[in-house]
Amino acid sequence: QVQLVESGGGLVQPGGSLRLSCAASGSFFSINTMAWYRQVPGKERELVATITSGSNTNYVESVKGRFTISRDNAKNTMYLQMNSLKPEDTAIYYCNAVVLVRLSDTRVLWGQGTLVIVSS
Repeated sequence: QVQLVESGGGLVQPGGSLRLSCAASGSFFSINTMAWYRQVPGKERELVATITSGSNTNYVESVKGRFTISRDNAKNTMYLQMNSLKPEDTAIYYCNAVVLVRLSDTRVLWGQGTLVIVSS
């Protein structure tokens, strides 16, 4: 049973920082691209950032220069460092990963979500 578990959400004041983590556990062969999404209730889920197995990254325009996505392949863990947070960053953040569970068995997995609230 392969699963993704997020941590690190919480309440922070505007201008503050948070670091989200997403750890993969269970039995699998490798992890390909990983990503962070976020969703505000009543709105569509938004792609925030992606990172390939080779650590190439991409960001949605609204977080460029403020958020940094990274991964530690030895720990099967992905991170999202969020700086200069704004109230509009308030959302539930989900991690996503393309996991090669075994040869010819690729799955797209989601974490359970972690809530980030940016408010004074």
